[in-house]
Amino acid sequence: MKKIYMYSFMAAMFAAAVTGCSSNTNTDTSVSADNMTRTAVVSEQKKLVQLSNSEVTEESAFTKRDLEQTADTSEAKSITVSDDMTIDITEEGVYTISGTAENCTIRVEADENAKVQLVLDGVSVTNVDSPAIYVVSADKVFITTTDSENTLAVSGQFKTDGDTNTDAVIYSKDDLVLNGTGTLNVTSYYGNGITSKDDMKITGGTYNVKSALDAFEANDSISVSDGTFNITTNKDGFHCENDEAEGTITISGGTFTINGQSDGIQACALLQIDGGTMDINASEGLEATYILINGGDINIYATDDGINASASSGSYETAIEINGGNINVEVGQGDTDAIDSNGSIYVNGGTINVTAQMSSFDYDRTAEFNDGTIIINGTEVSEIPQSMMGGGMCGGMNDGFGGGRGGRF
Repeated sequence: MKKIYMYSFMAAMFAAAVTGCSSNTNTDTSVSADNMTRTAVVSEQKKLVQLSNSEVTEESAFTKRDLEQTADTSEAKSITVSDDMTIDITEEGVYTISGTAENCTIRVEADENAKVQLVLDGVSVTNVDSPAIYVVSADKVFITTTDSENTLAVSGQFKTDGDTNTDAVIYSKDDLVLNGTGTLNVTSYYGNGITSKDDMKITGGTYNVKSALDAFEANDSISVSDGTFNITTNKDGFHCENDEAEGTITISGGTFTINGQSDGIQACALLQIDGGTMDINASEGLEATYILINGGDINIYATDDGINASASSGSYETAIEINGGNINVEVGQGDTDAIDSNGSIYVNGGTINVTAQMSSFDYDRTAEFNDGTIIINGTEVSEIPQSMMGGGMCGGMNDGFGGGRGGRF
């Protein structure tokens, strides 16, 4: 049974000045009182853990249906895609989708309590300016792949639907679950790959995504328990942010290969990693207000900062906390930091291997090395050094991408 560990990030939820998610300032405004010591916060957090039993099992983070990789198609309705067609789904149920088409949109507009499952069974859709799958309304939509190859692409600029900027190949206004046993190829030449304007959960399947903007994007949360992800993007691999400067990403498993021109994984508020294997090549590897790493094998090459805690949300302390995992971070030349916090850094376990020409660690408040192993340029150290370089400025872009950020890749 996989588990999602909700450790000390609960302790970090106190008021801060709210800034946008794109903030890269080096002034931490997240601590409202200097006398709020780490010891007091941890003590309070322990009380919260006792009250809430915060060792959360995967089954409580995801519903049973979220985790089922094979859909029950015994009563499913079969749909074959056709050219120049909008396929309207207005009722709860399971729908098996197959066939090849151009300029075809599967449009879900169901009751707010409806659960709709789209089973992709060897489907290929290429559109010019509209999503291949468009969820206007539902309680939750499952997109489940059978043991098959499925391809969805949009080759041009997206057109709006009234006041809605439908800017993704799969665009959902409500909760979205991605799972299955097959492969989903998504190509977005001018927009996002897969977007949910609510919560997104991914529990299985293989996803090959190429996008000009974010490969996976959600407003409120992204939760990943499993899956294989091969991502090439001119922006972020995973991005979570809403209008209230919130957005949480939690990852407990999966295999990730991310090549991005901006961030590999960015959450406005909390980024929590409990497991999985990650190979990230990006301008910045991981970014959030509070970055909590409890496990996983994480390899990052960054042209700017490898792991960056940036003050973007008022709900969390600006900090990086590492409790476990194997973390390898390499940064390129210039004003770059391997591990950079606009607040504090706490290392309580795990192995951190840093390769940096200028700065291995940079922090604006405090750094604690309580347990674990830190290796810097091949030498094990007994304390966290402080960079003399100050904050980093935006680094260069990676090779291998055509077009600028937000343009055609």
